[in-house]
Amino acid sequence: MIELRKLSKRFGPIVAVDDVSLEVRPGEVLGFLGPNGAGKSTTMKMVTGFLRPTSGTAIVDGHDVQTEPMAVKSKIGYLPEGAPAYPDMTPESYLKFIAEVRGLKGRKRRERIDEVVALVHLEGVMRQPIETLSKGYKRRVGLAQAILHDPKILILDEPTDGLDPNQKYEVRQLIRQMAGQGESRKLIVLSTHILEEVEAVCTRAVVIARGRVVADDTPAALQARSRVHNAVVLGVRGDGAGLAEALAELSQVEAVEQLDGQRETCRLRVIPRDHQLIVQEVRELAMAKGLQIEEIRVEAGRLDEVFRTITLGGAS
Repeated sequence: MIELRKLSKRFGPIVAVDDVSLEVRPGEVLGFLGPNGAGKSTTMKMVTGFLRPTSGTAIVDGHDVQTEPMAVKSKIGYLPEGAPAYPDMTPESYLKFIAEVRGLKGRKRRERIDEVVALVHLEGVMRQPIETLSKGYKRRVGLAQAILHDPKILILDEPTDGLDPNQKYEVRQLIRQMAGQGESRKLIVLSTHILEEVEAVCTRAVVIARGRVVADDTPAALQARSRVHNAVVLGVRGDGAGLAEALAELSQVEAVEQLDGQRETCRLRVIPRDHQLIVQEVRELAMAKGLQIEEIRVEAGRLDEVFRTITLGGAS
C-alpha cells in the first residue's frame, strides 16, 4: 500500500533523503527511526504530498504522490510533527471543520466525531480554545483529526510526544487495535525517537541515518544484534567470592560484568560468545559453588545500543 521508489530530497547542497526504497503493507506497524536530522520527517512529508521529492516517488494505495497528490491525501491520516492546528478554534469546531474537509456530513459526521473524541479522551476540553490546551491535549487533538475519516493509512510523527505514561499506554493500545486484523486493519507508519515505543507496538523497524536506510528488520531481530543479547543477569546471596572468575573460565563466556548490587548480594552480567544460550551453565556453576540464587534472567538485548551502533556507522 506504500512503496517508496528511490525517493530523494535535496535542499541546495544538503541531501536530506538519499535514494530511499521500501514497501509497507496493510497490518504492519512500521517504526521509522533515526537521529535528529536523519530525514524521517522529510520522508513523511514527501509521502503525504506536503513536500515534493527532488527525484524518485512514492506510491500510496496505487496513487503516485507526484501526479495524484489529492488522491494520496484522501487515503492518508497524517499527524505531523508538533500537531499544528488553528489555535483560536476549539477541538469541537476544529474537528467539525476537518470532518467537512474529509466529506463527512450530517449524522455520520456527528457520530464519527463522538467516536473519535471518546477514543482519544477529549471530552473534557471540547469547547476550550486549542491555544490554551496542554501539549498532551494538543497532541490528542492532532491524533483525532488524523483518524477522523477512518483512513486506510496512518502516518504518525511522534504520536505520544507530550503525553503522560497512562496516555502513552492508551495511544499505543489504540495503534495496535487499528493495525488489527481483517478488512479494517490499517497500515501505520510511526516516526518516533522513543525506542520503548518501537518494542511495544511496532512489527517492523526501519532505521534511517544521513538520509539512507541502514537497517530494516523486526524489533526482535534488531535486539538480537545487541552485544548483550542472551546475556545472563545473575544475582546471588553474599559477595559471590570467586564467582566472576569461575564464570569467565567457561568456554561459552565472552565477558563477565559487575552490576550494582546491595550490600548482601552480588549481581553479574554474563555475556556469551556468539549470543549462545548459557543460562543453564551459569545456573549449574552457581549452584555447584553452593551459592543461593536470588535472580537469574536472560536479556533480550538493548535496542538503544543497536541504534547507536547502526546510526554511528558501526553496523548495517
